[in-house]
This record gives sequence, structure tokens and C-alpha cells, in this order.
Amino acid sequence: MARQRKNASETNKETKSRNSSSSNGSSSHKDKIPQPKSIFAYWKQLAFVTVLGVTVVFGVMGYLQTRVNTPYDNKRVTVKTGLQVPDQFWGSYRPGVYFGLKTRDPQSLVTGLMWYFPGRLGPGGDGIRHWCEQSDNLDSYGWQQHDGNTFGIQKIIDGPFKLTTSFVKRLGGDNGGEWTARISAEVLPQYKELVHKDEQISLIWYTALDSETQGFISPTNSNTDITGIRGATSTLGNFKMTLFANEGNVDHESFLSTVAPGLHLLKETVISSLRLAQTDSKSPKRIVLAGEMRSPEDHKKEPNFVATQVTAKLPFSVDVVYESKSVVNRHDKLMGEAYSNALEWHQVRFNQRFEDTFGLKHKGFSEDKIKFAQSALSNMIGGIGYFYGASLVQSFYTEEPVNYWKAPLFTGVPSRSFFPRGFLWDEGFHGLLISQWDLDLQLDIMGYWFDLMNVEGWIPREEILGVEALAKVPKEFVVQRNTNANPPTFFLTLHFILDRYEEDLTNERLEHLERMYPRLQAWYQWFNTTQMGPVAGSYRWRGRDSLTNRELNPKTLTSGLDDYPRASHPSDLERHIDLYCWMAMASNTMARLAYILGRESYSKYKQTANYLMDNELMNRLHWSNFSKRYADYGLHTDDIRLIRPRPLPRQENQNLEMVREVLKQPEYRLVDSVFGYVNIFPFLLQLLDPTSAKLGQILSDIRDPNLMWSNYGLRSLSKTSPLYMKRNTEHDPPYWRGQIWININFLAIKALYHYSGIEGPYQSQAKKVYEELRINVIDNVIKQYYKSGYCWEQYSDSTGEGSGCRPFTGWTALTVILMSERFE
Repeated sequence: MARQRKNASETNKETKSRNSSSSNGSSSHKDKIPQPKSIFAYWKQLAFVTVLGVTVVFGVMGYLQTRVNTPYDNKRVTVKTGLQVPDQFWGSYRPGVYFGLKTRDPQSLVTGLMWYFPGRLGPGGDGIRHWCEQSDNLDSYGWQQHDGNTFGIQKIIDGPFKLTTSFVKRLGGDNGGEWTARISAEVLPQYKELVHKDEQISLIWYTALDSETQGFISPTNSNTDITGIRGATSTLGNFKMTLFANEGNVDHESFLSTVAPGLHLLKETVISSLRLAQTDSKSPKRIVLAGEMRSPEDHKKEPNFVATQVTAKLPFSVDVVYESKSVVNRHDKLMGEAYSNALEWHQVRFNQRFEDTFGLKHKGFSEDKIKFAQSALSNMIGGIGYFYGASLVQSFYTEEPVNYWKAPLFTGVPSRSFFPRGFLWDEGFHGLLISQWDLDLQLDIMGYWFDLMNVEGWIPREEILGVEALAKVPKEFVVQRNTNANPPTFFLTLHFILDRYEEDLTNERLEHLERMYPRLQAWYQWFNTTQMGPVAGSYRWRGRDSLTNRELNPKTLTSGLDDYPRASHPSDLERHIDLYCWMAMASNTMARLAYILGRESYSKYKQTANYLMDNELMNRLHWSNFSKRYADYGLHTDDIRLIRPRPLPRQENQNLEMVREVLKQPEYRLVDSVFGYVNIFPFLLQLLDPTSAKLGQILSDIRDPNLMWSNYGLRSLSKTSPLYMKRNTEHDPPYWRGQIWININFLAIKALYHYSGIEGPYQSQAKKVYEELRINVIDNVIKQYYKSGYCWEQYSDSTGEGSGCRPFTGWTALTVILMSERFE
């Protein structure tokens, strides 16, 4: 201490000496004394700092504006596509039309079918079929068998008529191989006495180019009496399509070669070209296509749409043979008997592969139920589409929506008629079935989705790519916002793949997962930061409207459960139990994948998984001791209703839209007066300890007919909930407020299977509920399929009848897994 004091004393002396010298020096050199700066100099500095600050602010703002549409990086997950994967180059990748083929090429030529019955054609082209439309009111349509690769066969029931469309592919050459499509039409046996014996059908087969396809198409009459199509593109090279009558006789044929304004207006182009023609005074008038047709403004443009119409008496069948010039002329064309034999061979092979995969015959299912299961799988596989374009996106930093970068997407669609586009959370459920049929196909689909990730780690929840997809979307749903999430169900798919196929992860598959891993990390991190809740360990869905007075309970579209009742007054202090569970499951999956890939991040994800899967934390955040259930937390009241406002004197003749009236002020609380899907997520995603009394409580509650149980599956909202089957606005009927949804029932049955296999106090209870619920769901979905001709989006909890859109062979097709019991 003495040494420290001495050093301090010496230091003080040295400081005083320096100060003294400085003082003396200043007095002897007065010319070095700084002069006061002028006011102008200060203003110059201030202006410089201001300009610099503004530049920095605008630079940062500009950077933030570009993040929403900046790709994650240029290292794609999908490294092989197009002609690099010849066996998947051509396919039925246009799920939005009843029948059509295209390639996995961004500027693909497209082909497709339209049809109508001349004696039944209505004004304005009413009765012409093209796009899958619910308003067409077809009795049924859908793939009966489809292997996702080489062939498919589809049945369409249009009133008293049955159409069968099929295709078979054959590899060869340098341009993606060849294929033949067959379209057959006949009168159903039960209607033969009611349909005129001379009833005719007009089949229209067309080829079209989009605005960016480099190439040409034109009509041709080579080798057949029916006008065919020839052309060339940069990818396909030279090609031709030839039409041959396979059964029946052609009454007349005509063609159209024109400039269509877009792929979304092909039907309208055909309608505008139809003409009444008569060859002589004795022959009847016929409806024909106009041949070469150009408007004055299009006369300098090359045709981008060529169609051939063939009209014939029923029954009738035509083969469309596509041939590539890169293949040496084959003598064994796929047509007529050769095509029939090839198609039969593929069907036999499909039947065997289906049984080897799902074992339904071995389980004792009847032939009718196996046919349903084959159709459900085939519609899932046959509903995979290839899309190309740019989404419209918006962030907090952009005043107006901006275009995402142009990119392809290979994905299954939930519904060919109503949702013929990609949905992020649906695709995770689709993958549970697709991966069991073709693991590489599912990994490929996931690669395309993760290649759509931006630099923030965000993926748009709906992918609306190309004019055909955009034409089917209401305007208010087009723009995607980068604050909004969707349940990260790809972690569910990935968890299943790692559980079931870990031993089958070849080097090529592991390399695919290696390329995907950084994007999975970024996606996980995006959720873990942007969807954080107000307290540690909690999560909150963004995107709820806190200002609306039109909705009884503001929707939470980002959760995937749309109008499921949450806190009545959205706020930043909400906590959502379902998102908490999704993140716990995602953390566990990331840990599992990191371990398999040998990544150091394994320990980080494992710690997070252990933290979130700790039932004590979950109970502290979400368990209601009063109602004995898990629940959201937020600003809530149940005392609300929709009322019709009283019109002002000048509005007496107006029917004003109903608005929400709050009868009791909300308070912050657990939303435990509600019971339904959201409340059982800890069970659905298997986070509950098998010995937990809360598991027993949930098992008892879901089996209670006054709560969730019905003879057809678990209803989405219990009968005792205040908003059970209540409209959310006067225009919006209930959606997730009582109806039965197969994806959540699948998770419930899967969870019951899990807990029934673990020793514990609730094992036998879980097993009993599992056996009942599984049979209820399977039997009702199949019954409604044969009754209505379709799988449905949802089912009535009171009658079991299908509702919502049809066909819905997205996650409703998970019924196939329920039948096979291949859960793990």
C-alpha cells in the first residue's frame, strides 16, 4: 500500500509539472491560442452531420425494404430439375384443370383437355369443361391410380356420362421422353335408356405457350385424318402431337390456331372462336372452331394456342401421341392395343406396390375401401403441380407490395377446384403421405419450398405463382406479409422421415438434407424471434386485426385455424398454446437432424427442446386450474355479439353490415371458456408426459360427446364453447367452430397410438379411444366418398356429411395412413 501511495504522489507531481509547462508555453506563444469558430463553420458541420444521418437512415431503410424480396442465398437445395430428372420431366402438373400435361420447366409448353356435349351447350359457352370448378357440379372426378412418375388414370362423371383420361410416359432421347394420353367417353349404363342414341361429345385437345416460352406451335395433318400439332421449344426441340381415333367414328373435326391473351383465358379464347357451320343444305349445322384466327392487333404475332376439336357419337375414344424428334422414329407407338397393354401393366404394378407399401389387403380391408385408399393417395400424388412466377409480398418497410423473385415451385395442392396452389402448412401434412409412397419425391418438394426462403428466413404462407394460379385467388389473399407465419409442419414431416427412414438416408439424401439444413436453421430462427411472446418461453401468432369491429372474434389466419376463437381483443400480450407446441416439436426435430448430420448445433437445439418440452413451463404459461385445460392467454371476454346498427335518418333504406357489440369489458386471462383443437395441442404433438394427470384429463375430455367427441371424428370446437357453430361475420359461416377436420383428427389418432404404446396409468384408456376414433374417422370419410363422389375439406359433426370445398384430397388423404397404421 505504501508503494501505491508513493507512486500516486509522484504521478500527481508530474501532472502538475506538465500543466505548469503548458501554462507557461501558452503565455509565451499567444499566436497559437485557438480563435472562436464562425457561426458559418458550425452550420457547415451541422449540415454535414445531418446529411450523413439522413443518408444512413435512408440507406438502412432501403436495405430493410429489399430484405423481403432478397433470396436467402444462391445455394439452392434443389440442384437437379428439368431435363436433369428425365423420369419426372413430364407430368400431370396442372392440377387446376381436369386433365393436362406439362413439364418441370419454367417456360413449359402446356397441353390440356376441354369438352362439351353439343346438344347440351348453353349460351355463352355454358357447359364447356376445362378448369376444375365446383360450379360445374360434376358428380365426381379424380385419379383412380397415379404413381407420380410414369402413368395415371382418372375417372370423371359428368351427369349421365363417364369420361376416362389416362396417360403413360416412356423415357428416351434428349428432350424428356414421350407420352400418350387417352380420352374416352361413354354413357353410363344406368342412363342408356334416358340418353338419345345419337348423343355426341366434342373433345378439344390443345397446346399453348406462355408469354416467355421460346418456340412455336402450329396445326398439322401428318399421318392422320385429325388435325395434330407440331412445334419446337428451346427445351423440347422439335416435337409433334398426333391424334388417332381409338374407338368409334369421328363425325367431324376442326381446329383453332390463334393468339390467346394468356394461359388463364384459354377457355374464353375457345368460346369466342366457336362457329356454326354447314357443309351443304342437307347436312346439319355443326359447332366448329374457327381455324386460323387473328385479330388486327395480333396479325404480326405467331400463334401461341392451337386446339383440335373432335366431335363423335358416344362411345368414343381418342389417343394423343406426343413424340420427340430426338428419339429415333419408333415403330411401336404407344397407341391402340399397345397403349392398352402398357396401361394395364402399369396398373398391375401399381396394385402390388400399393399393397407392399400400405398392406391394406393384409389388414382385411374390403375391395371398395382399398379402391378408396388408392384414389385418395393417387389424388394426392396426381395433385402435385409445377408452378413458376413471383409472389406479391409486403413488409413493414415497404409502402406498397413488391414482387418476390421469380422461382419455380413443385408442390401438392389441397384442392384442385378451390385451392390449386401451394399452401405452406398443408404441404407439411401432405408430406406425411407422399414420403411413404416416394421418399425422394417428398424431399424434392421440400427442397423447392425452402428455395423460396428470403434472407430473413421467411417463406410466404401461400404461393401464388403464374397467371393460372393467380386467376383463382380472391384479391384480398394475394399479398403475403413477412410478419405472418404458418404452422411449421415441415418439421412434422421431417421428424417422421427421420424416425422411419433414418436407415434409408443414402449419401444423396443426406447431401440433400445438408443443403437444406442452413435454411431450416434460418426458418427456425425466424419463428423463434418474430413470433416470440411477451414472457420467456411464450409464443404469439402475428397477423390478428385488433381494430376490426366486423368480426365476432378476429381471425388468426396465420395459425392455420382461421376463425378458431382466441382472445376476443388482440394484443401484444397474447400467448398461444398451439404455437408453443409447434416450436417445442420443431426444436426437437432440429436437434435430431443436427445429431444425424453431426452438427455442433445439436446441443443448442436439444437444450431448447428440453426447455420447451418441460411440462412445468407449459403448465405455468397455459394450464387453467379452474377449467382443467390448456388455453391461450390474452385480453378476452365471452360477452360479445353481432348486431345490426341503427341507420341514421338518411340511411333508412340501407341494410348496414352487422358489427360487434361488447357487452362486458375484456380482461387479461386464460381463454379457458373455449375447448377444442387448440386446447389439446400438448397432446396432439405428444409433449405430455405419459404419467401426467393432465393426459388423463384430455383423454376424458375428447371422449365426452358434449365436448369434442362425435360418431364421425373430433369436432374442432366443443358444444359448450360460447362460439360453437357461430358465424364470425354475417358473411362468414363457421369454419373451425365445430366441423371435423381430418388433419387434426390424424394428429389425435397418431398421439393416441403413441400413448397406447407406452406403459403408464393412461395406456389402456388411450388404446380404447384410439380404436374407436380411428374407425369412426375412416368409416365416415369412406362412406361420404362413395355417397358424394368426393373427399371433403371438412365434415359435419352432427351428420358426418362433407362440407367446404370438394374435392379436397390434401390432408383428407391422410385417411390412408389411418388405415395402414404407419404412424412411426
